[in-house]
Formats: sequence, C-alpha cells, structure tokens
Amino acid sequence: MWQDLVFLAGSVFSILFLAPTLKDHTARVPLGTSLPSAALGVVYGASFYSMGMAFSASGSFLTGVLWAGIAALRSPSMSSTLSDEVSEVRARSSD
Repeated sequence: MWQDLVFLAGSVFSILFLAPTLKDHTARVPLGTSLPSAALGVVYGASFYSMGMAFSASGSFLTGVLWAGIAALRSPSMSSTLSDEVSEVRARSSD
C-alpha cells in the first residue's frame, strides 16, 4: 500500500530533524511540547499497526520514542533533576 510508504517517509523526515535535538546537550524543549508529541507518536503507531500499515507504525512509534527521549533529556525541568541525580550518584561512587 503506497500510503504506508508516504507516512513512513514523513516519520523518517521527522526523525532526521529530531535526532540532532536529542544529541545537543544545550537544547531545551518544554515538556508541553515534547510529551504530547511523544504520546501522539505512540498513538499513531498503534493506529497504523491496527490498520496493517507496519512501516508507518514503526516510523510513528520511533518518532514517539524519540520525543520521549527529548522529554526526558532535554526539558528544562527534568534535565536539571536528572543531572542532579547523576551528580549525586557520581559523588557517592567516588567516596
């Protein structure tokens, strides 16, 4: 089904532009943007899967996972909490 490939192409396009954000340690993306985008990616993935569009499902699900990673690592509030926890673990392990 050609529609499956079209939706996959859109997901690949999104992934190509999201990956640098995930790798950039200075990037800050609000949770109000990243969490809904992650949820939509997973929901779209499940919807495409239920319609038998495996390629689209995979691409959408991967986009949702990438957004979830951005939410966990690049949101201003969560990244400071995570870095504080990492600092505590490092301090404990160096003692």
